[in-house]
Amino acid sequence: MHCARPAPVGSQALNTLTLTDRDGVVVLAADRPPVNAMNLELLEELVMTVDRLAADPPRALVLAGRSGAFSAGLDLKAVPGYSAAQRREMVRGINGMALGVYGLPCPVVCAITGHAIAGGFVLAVCGDHRVASSEGRYGLTEVNVGGPYPQGAIGVVRAELTPAAARILVLGNLLVGADECVRLGAFDEAVEPEAVVDQALEVARELGELPADVYARTKAELRADTLARLREAAAADPLLEQWV
Repeated sequence: MHCARPAPVGSQALNTLTLTDRDGVVVLAADRPPVNAMNLELLEELVMTVDRLAADPPRALVLAGRSGAFSAGLDLKAVPGYSAAQRREMVRGINGMALGVYGLPCPVVCAITGHAIAGGFVLAVCGDHRVASSEGRYGLTEVNVGGPYPQGAIGVVRAELTPAAARILVLGNLLVGADECVRLGAFDEAVEPEAVVDQALEVARELGELPADVYARTKAELRADTLARLREAAAADPLLEQWV
């Protein structure tokens, strides 16, 4: 891993993420081949890193994935082998991921480098601005695969999608293209795959030039009530007791 800004992650090595500094903008990229499926390790490292970034916010943050895949969501091959305790940690990890990223005080731009499905789509809509690859497929397929939403995840989806978009993507379980996500208001831009990260960095630099304290205060005023409610719901998440 190359990391030009080591402070946020201390001395602990990361196995599923890379963290780099791009002229003051921190890029946090998932790097778990082939499609950044979320297992316990990835979730734990992501929550840990986001917590440290929250304590020492960068000017702006870009969240990215591997070429062709932002994240395909939960690792459905690993989950059936998890113990009850591991499944509880997975629920905590998903909630911590969604609420941690959604609550970061700095500008967060998602460079959606390819397919973002289920939990990957949840992570994508946690960003303040979302730039997606025109070649990816995107959607919320939890119902289709029989996976219930943890409270933090469904809460962010509910907060960020319009009722029409939620009806199509959440209840319809459709996988759609980036242009349709832009039309639905879930994403902000659709660009060619090779331009996703550069465009996200450009937006992040622009947002990072805004007064940081005012940006953080305004973002908190927009989201504080929602985050407080979702943190309370996540603490009592029914999935902590019984995974469906």
